[in-house]
Amino acid sequence: MNTKAKGKYVPFPPIDLPDRTWPGKRIKCAPIWASVDLRDGNQALPVPMTVEKKLRMFAELVRCGFKEIEIGFPSSNPTEFEFVRRLIGEGLVPDDVTIQVLVQAKENLIKKTVESLVGAKKAVIHLYNSTSPSQRRIVFGLEKPDIVRIATDGAKRVADLSVELLSGTDLTLEYSPESFSATEVEFSVEICEAVMDIWKPTSAKKMIINLPDTVEVAMPNVYADQIELFSRSISRRDSFTLSVHTHNDRGTGVAATELALLAGAERVEGTLFGNGERTGNLDIVTVALNMHMQGIDSGLDFSDLDRIRAEYEACTGMEVPPRQPYAGELVFTAFSGSHQDAIRKGFMARKKALQSIQNPVWDVPYLTIDPEDVGRTYAEVIRVNGQSGKGGVAYILETECGICLPKEMQREFGPIANDLIDRLGKEARAFDLEAMFRREYIDRQAPYALLGFHAGNDADVFWFRGTLSRNGSPFDVSGSGNGPVAAFMDALRTAGVEAQVLDYHEHALGQGSEASAIAYVSLRFPDGGVRWGAGIDPSIETASLRAVISALNRR
Repeated sequence: MNTKAKGKYVPFPPIDLPDRTWPGKRIKCAPIWASVDLRDGNQALPVPMTVEKKLRMFAELVRCGFKEIEIGFPSSNPTEFEFVRRLIGEGLVPDDVTIQVLVQAKENLIKKTVESLVGAKKAVIHLYNSTSPSQRRIVFGLEKPDIVRIATDGAKRVADLSVELLSGTDLTLEYSPESFSATEVEFSVEICEAVMDIWKPTSAKKMIINLPDTVEVAMPNVYADQIELFSRSISRRDSFTLSVHTHNDRGTGVAATELALLAGAERVEGTLFGNGERTGNLDIVTVALNMHMQGIDSGLDFSDLDRIRAEYEACTGMEVPPRQPYAGELVFTAFSGSHQDAIRKGFMARKKALQSIQNPVWDVPYLTIDPEDVGRTYAEVIRVNGQSGKGGVAYILETECGICLPKEMQREFGPIANDLIDRLGKEARAFDLEAMFRREYIDRQAPYALLGFHAGNDADVFWFRGTLSRNGSPFDVSGSGNGPVAAFMDALRTAGVEAQVLDYHEHALGQGSEASAIAYVSLRFPDGGVRWGAGIDPSIETASLRAVISALNRR
C-alpha cells in the first residue's frame, strides 16, 4: 500500500451488541427471494437491456421460480416505463408473481411510477432515499430532520396516489433507507418508524423494510449486528417483512446475506450471478445453492444452470466467470491428480451405496453438491492436464471411452499419458487420451505381429496353432494349455519367447451387435520386467492374443 495512504482510512466502528444472538442460530428455511436483475442489474450494464431482452429475462426469472421481481425504474426513461406497461397490458405476469418498481422519494418521479402500475394484479412500490452521514453532508447538505421529511413526504405521496390509481391492485409498500449499512442504526430506526406512521402497516397487511448494504463498508458480522440491533429496536416488528439487499464491494456479499438471515432477515434481494453496480449485487444463485447443499429447499429451480447462464449472458451481454460458484464452467472440474483420485473413489463409493440405499447422503470429496442437481454431467468433473494423475486419466478413459484399465495398468499408463500431455501443453480431452492409449498399446505392430491362427480345445486341453512375424519374418508356432492364453504362451515358448502371465482382465467395449471386446494382459519377463498389453477385437479370444502381442512389443 502506498505509504501516503497512512491515516487516510479508518476502521468502521463496531456495533455495541454484547448479547447478540445470531452467531448461535441456523438457517432452517429459505427466505422470500426478490430478483432485481431487471432494475439494479440492468442499470449496471454498459448497454442496458432492450424491452425485448427484458421480456426474455423476465420469462427466465419466472421459470427459475421467483415470485417477486423488481422489473424496473419506470420514471427513469421511456424504455423502463414501456416495459412495465407491456408486462401488465399483455398479461405476461403470472398470477402468483408480484412485480416491483423502484422510485426515489421525489414528487415528480412518484406519480409516473404509480401510473406505470395501473392494472397490475400484485405489485410492490419500493420507495427509497439516502440516509448515511456522508450522503446527508456531501450530497444533500441536509440534517437528519430534513432527510426524514424527504422520506415521509415521499411516503405520503405514494400512499395518496396508490389509493387514487391502484384500488384494484394487491399492493405492498416497501421502504429502504439507502446506505443503511453506513447509517447510524438509531437513525435508520427513526426514519423507518416515521414511514411506518404514514403507511400504517399491520400484521395482516405488512409492508417491507429493506435494509441495504448499499456499499460494503465493514465485515459481514457487523452488518449482521446492525440487522439484529435494528430488529430489536424498532416497534411494530410484526407489521413488516425485514428485507436485505447486499452488494459485494468487499467480496463478502454472500456472507453478509447469510449472516443477516441469522440475524432476522426474512427476504433477500439480489441478482443472478451477482450482476450489479461496481463489484455487483448479491448472487442469489450462490446463496440458494449454499442452502441446497445444507439440505434446505430454496424454492428456486436451478436444475438447468447452463441454460440459465446462457439466457443471462444473451440478455445482459455479460459473461459468467469460469470460477463463479456453482455456475462457472470449471467449478465442478478437478485437474489435480489427488483430487481426481478422491472424486473417482467417491463416485465408486456412492455407486455402491445406491445399491442398498435409495437416496444416500451426498459425500463425494471435493464436490459440495451433486453436479447433476444443476444439470451438469459427470463428464465435466474430471479433466486432465499436465498436473493430473493416473486416476484422472483412468476416469476419463472409463466414463467417456469405455476403457476400464485395471488398477496396476493405471499405474503404468498414467505417467506415460501425463508425459505426453505435458508435451501437448494443453488440456487433454477424451479423444486425446484414447489416441494416446491406442498408440501405446493397440497400434504397435513390431517387433511381433499375429498373422493368423487356429485354436480349439479337446476336453479340458486348449490348443493353438498359428503364424507370427518377428521384425517382418514369419514363423509358425503351436502349443497347448488350460486356456487360450495359456496355449498361446506355450506356443511362444517353443519359439524362444519366455514370459509369464501375471494378470488378465477383459470386458465388452461398446454395446449391441457392433460391440468389440478389449483384453488386458500383464507379462513378467525373465529379467524381472513387467509390461502390460491391450488388444481389441470382436472376438474376445483374438483380443486376448493381441493383448499378449502388445505386451511383448512394449518390452
